[in-house]
Amino acid sequence: MISISSSELNYLVFRYLHESGFTHSAFAFGYEAGIDKSRIDVNMVPPGALVTFVQKGIQYLELEANFSGSDADMDEDFSFIQPLDLITKDPNELHNMIKAKKENLRQHKIESNKTVNEDNTREHLQGKEKERKEKENELGMEKIRLEKEREKEKGVLEVLHPDQNHTENHEDKIVVENLENGGHEGPEPMEISQSLSSLSNNIPSSDVKILEGHTSEVFACAWNPSGPLLASGSGDSTARIWKIAEGPCDSSVQNEMVNVVVLKHFKGRTNEKSKDVTTLDWNGDGTLLATGSYDGQARIWSRDGELKSTLNKHKGPIFSLKWNKKGDYLLSGSVDKTAIVWDIKTGEWKQQFEYHSAPTLDVDWRNNVSFATCSTDNMIYVCKIGENRPIKTFSGHQGEVNAIKWDPTGSLLASCSDDHTAKIWSLKQEQHLHDLKEHAKEIYTIRWSPTGPGTNNPNQQLVLASASFDSTVKLWDVELGKVLYNLNGHRDPVYSIAFSPNGEYLASGSMDKCMHIWSVKEGKIVKKYGGNGGIFEVSWSKDGDKVAACFSNNIVSVIELRM
Repeated sequence: MISISSSELNYLVFRYLHESGFTHSAFAFGYEAGIDKSRIDVNMVPPGALVTFVQKGIQYLELEANFSGSDADMDEDFSFIQPLDLITKDPNELHNMIKAKKENLRQHKIESNKTVNEDNTREHLQGKEKERKEKENELGMEKIRLEKEREKEKGVLEVLHPDQNHTENHEDKIVVENLENGGHEGPEPMEISQSLSSLSNNIPSSDVKILEGHTSEVFACAWNPSGPLLASGSGDSTARIWKIAEGPCDSSVQNEMVNVVVLKHFKGRTNEKSKDVTTLDWNGDGTLLATGSYDGQARIWSRDGELKSTLNKHKGPIFSLKWNKKGDYLLSGSVDKTAIVWDIKTGEWKQQFEYHSAPTLDVDWRNNVSFATCSTDNMIYVCKIGENRPIKTFSGHQGEVNAIKWDPTGSLLASCSDDHTAKIWSLKQEQHLHDLKEHAKEIYTIRWSPTGPGTNNPNQQLVLASASFDSTVKLWDVELGKVLYNLNGHRDPVYSIAFSPNGEYLASGSMDKCMHIWSVKEGKIVKKYGGNGGIFEVSWSKDGDKVAACFSNNIVSVIELRM
C-alpha cells in the first residue's frame, strides 16, 4: 500500500497555505516544520495537491462503503453518504448507515406503490369530472364567439367615427415606449453609460511593460527614491533590480531586453524555500537596497547589485525590513519574535528587542531612534534604541496585528488586525483614539496619505486607507474616525495599497488579478489593469507617472499612467 511520510504531508500543508494566500501562516508553519530541510523535488508537486489527495481519499472511502461484491450495488446512488460522514466515520459505520438507508428506501417504495394504486382510482374519478367541465367550456367558447361577431360589426362604426378611438391609441403608445426602452428586462440608460465609462478606464497594453525573469511568485516590489530603478523580491530565492527607461512606456519596445541585475540569495539549489525573498526596502537616498529572506538573514546590496553585507542574527524568517530616515540604521522583524536594529556602518546588530511572545509581523520607524513593532500575539510595542523596555505598550486588538504605520509627523500610529478592525493610537494616551470597525473580514494592510502637516502636500487632508480580505478598501477621516469612502471594486482579498506621491490617487492590488487606481477626492475608479495572477504588492514611482505591480504568476508589470 502506498503511504505518505510526515515530512511529505507537512510540505503539502505548506503548499496549500502558500497557494491559498495565507503567507504568514505558510512561513511560520514552514519554519517550524523544517520545510527548508526537505528533500522533496518541489517541481514535481502540482498545484492544489493537498486538496486533490483529500478528494481522492473521500472518493476511496465512498467506493469502499458502497462496495458489496455486486455490480448492481456499486451503481447505487452515492447520495446516501454526506462528506462529513466520510471523514468522521469508519467503513463499518458507513456500511451500516448505507444498509439502513437502503432499507428505508425499500420501505418507501412499497408505500409509494400503495399510493400509486390509490392515485389511479382517484384519477379515474377526476377524469369523469374533467369531461364534464370540458363540455361546459365548449358552450362557453361558443358564447364568446358570438360576442366577438357583434364586436366586429361595432368596429365598422368606429372607423367611421375615429375620435371615439382615443383610448386604444393611448394603449398602443405605451407599448411602443416600453419596446423602445427595452421593457423591464433591458438596462437603464445610466447602466449603459457606466459600462462604456468602465471600458474607457482600462489601461491599454501599449502603456504596460512586462518584466519577465523571476521563476516563482513575486512578493515585493519597490521603486528607488532617486532614480528609474525598480526592485523586486521573489520566491525563486532572488531579488532583481530593473532599470526602467524614463518617459512613457512604448509598445514598440515591449520585447526588448530590460537591463536587470539579479541578486542571488542562494549558493546551491534555486528551489530552496528557505531563501524566499519576503521583503525589501531602499534607503532614503536610493544608494542601498535591503532584502529580508526566509532564511532569517538580511542582506544589503548596492544599486549595482553588489552584496555589501549579510546581517545574521535572527533565528527565523524576516517578515519586515525598514531603513530609518537618516539611513544609519536598519530595522528588521522576524518570526523568532524579535526585532533587531542594525548599525550599517559596522554591519553588526546594535540592539535586539525581545518583547513579543509570538512572531513579529511588521515594524515601522517613528523617527531615527524610535519605532513600533506588532505581532501575532495581538500586541504593539513602541521601542527606543538604548532602552531595555518598551516606552509604550498598546493592547486592544483581539487578533493578530498584521501591519502598523506611523503618520507623516510621527504623532499617530495606525494598526490593522485579523479582528476586522483598524485602530489609531497616540503616545499621549493608553487607549486608542479611534476604533475603525467597518470591515467585514481581516484587514491585511494600511497606508497613510502623504498629505497634511509635515508633507509636500500640506494643504490636503490627511487620510488613512485600509485593505481587507473582504475585497474592499476604505478611506478614513482620521480626525473623526469615520469612513470617507468605501472603495468597492475588487472581487477577492486586497493585499496591497499605495498612495501616489501627490496624494491624489490610491493604487490597490488584489488576488482577483486586478489593479485599480482610485481618485481619493471622489472615491471612484479612474484606471484599471488586469493581469494573469494575484497581486502581492503595488508601488508608485517617485514622479507618480508609473505604478509597478508584482504578481503570483512570476511577473512584474510597470504601468504608465496618463491621467
